[in-house]
Amino acid sequence: MTNQRTEQFLPTLKTLSDLAKTADYSLLDALNCDPEAKENGEDHRSRQVFTGHYVTVKPTPISDPEYVTHSKTFFQELGLADSVATSADFIRLFSGDLSQVPPPIHKVGWACGYALSIFGTEYTQQCPFQTGNGYGDGRAISVLETLIKGKRWEMQLKGGGRTPYCRGADGRAVLRSSIREFLAQEHMHALGVPTSRSLSLYVSKTEKVKRPWYSAGSHSENPDILVSDPVAISTRVAPSFIRVGQLELFGRRARSNEHATAMDELEQIVLHLIDREYKNLIDSKLTTAEKTVLLASAFSDRLTSLVANWIRVGYCQGNFNSDNCAAGGFTLDYGPFGFCEVFDPLYQPWTGGGQHFAFLNQTVAAERNFESFCSAIRPLLASQQDYLQQLDEVQHGFSTMMQTKMECMWADKLGLAVFDPALFRELGTLMMQTPVDYTMFFRELSAIPDNIVPLKKSFYQNQAESEESDKRWSAWLTKWMSLIDVSTPSREALSKKMKRVNPKYSLREWLVVPAYQHAADRDYALIQKLQQVMTDPYAEQSKAIEDEYYKLKPTELFEVGGFSHYSCSS
Repeated sequence: MTNQRTEQFLPTLKTLSDLAKTADYSLLDALNCDPEAKENGEDHRSRQVFTGHYVTVKPTPISDPEYVTHSKTFFQELGLADSVATSADFIRLFSGDLSQVPPPIHKVGWACGYALSIFGTEYTQQCPFQTGNGYGDGRAISVLETLIKGKRWEMQLKGGGRTPYCRGADGRAVLRSSIREFLAQEHMHALGVPTSRSLSLYVSKTEKVKRPWYSAGSHSENPDILVSDPVAISTRVAPSFIRVGQLELFGRRARSNEHATAMDELEQIVLHLIDREYKNLIDSKLTTAEKTVLLASAFSDRLTSLVANWIRVGYCQGNFNSDNCAAGGFTLDYGPFGFCEVFDPLYQPWTGGGQHFAFLNQTVAAERNFESFCSAIRPLLASQQDYLQQLDEVQHGFSTMMQTKMECMWADKLGLAVFDPALFRELGTLMMQTPVDYTMFFRELSAIPDNIVPLKKSFYQNQAESEESDKRWSAWLTKWMSLIDVSTPSREALSKKMKRVNPKYSLREWLVVPAYQHAADRDYALIQKLQQVMTDPYAEQSKAIEDEYYKLKPTELFEVGGFSHYSCSS
């Protein structure tokens, strides 16, 4: 058995040339290129893109790239040897230089356009041309699509330089935001939440850009200084990067009959999405109308599960527009995200996000994105009333499905066989009044304490020590104990089950800040340590790790810009 297990994890891809042999460009083969795109990919100025599903773009390499980290977990899953991450040709490719890639890897990448809806309202003014034809991947450039062990993966550079959708920006990502996204993807995957994946992270030793940020200890809502940050490129990977906003772009064009092939392009992107993300669920022999309705049903199921999982682990997307909503039903685009520390239904890490994208409002934001999704695919069913009715039924059932999954999730967090609304409401009130640390509270509850003393590890304020507060918490705990069955399964088994739902470790912003501050001085040890801890978030780990990473947010960091909130993530 040991030999078989060892062989299972032996890398089969030991060089970039080995990886190149897995290249399989389904998007480029199946969809339409913008007819105005340049074959050599030298297309780095903001312009309108009127038709086609993608634009060929050559990434702009960062200068003097240096290895920061890579995902050992994902490398193992792909069969990639860890040594590949530090090889010169791998670094060259995934820091943006495609000039020497081994065939059949292409020497140009591609970027895609999409539309924007904010909380279900269609917008065009974010496009510099006020038409919606200039909005899309401004600094994200896909460079490779592979087929490995029967799974399709698209590899995309974040910060790979300007594209026609750059809207005048520089196309770069800084090390700070690249570290946050890299670690968040690693953490979310380990939490069991569907997500895009991290592959590698490289930083330039010499190239910097200026970005607005917060001065030390600033309580300002918006950044108050300009800082010079190293540029970096992180590579994120997913089965596809098709967004709801992407479908919207083609849906809008089909609705308004914008050009002769608008309806065809909508059908092509929908069928391609099914092939990339839902192939195992939707029979290829069905008609387009049948596939479209089944797609809506499958996406509804995935999106509701995703958001319930977000709330289970305390994650807030911050900016859950349609363009940040993956049509495959996973977490995408870690911009102004955050993990809830002090429990607050209206927790929102992004100062520009508003309450509509706050922590517990993500269920409604998801419903708005699903409405945008249904609106985008509706033109494909325009002449088929029966299928339109089926689509309406799927859309109308979204909120009920969302509510059901949320109740199941809360029941699981509380170790209950059945959700109890009264118990839950009372808990929410107590958690707001005390207040408590979201992750630590549920983890301590998972130990099934006999009294409230262990729960107080998660309490932030001293007034929670009052006699009245203690009585209320004790009364709630007694009610909870009467509802859980501590004998079937056994108390120990129930505790283990709850701990598989309630993580011990959470990617707290105040832990990430020192990591990227040290990284700016080319010290990457804290990143790699944090990566190791956060890729095993349900385990107890060592006493030293617990002392360092399982504790309340320091009081002096509350309301501090960059620790508690931020207005951008560049």
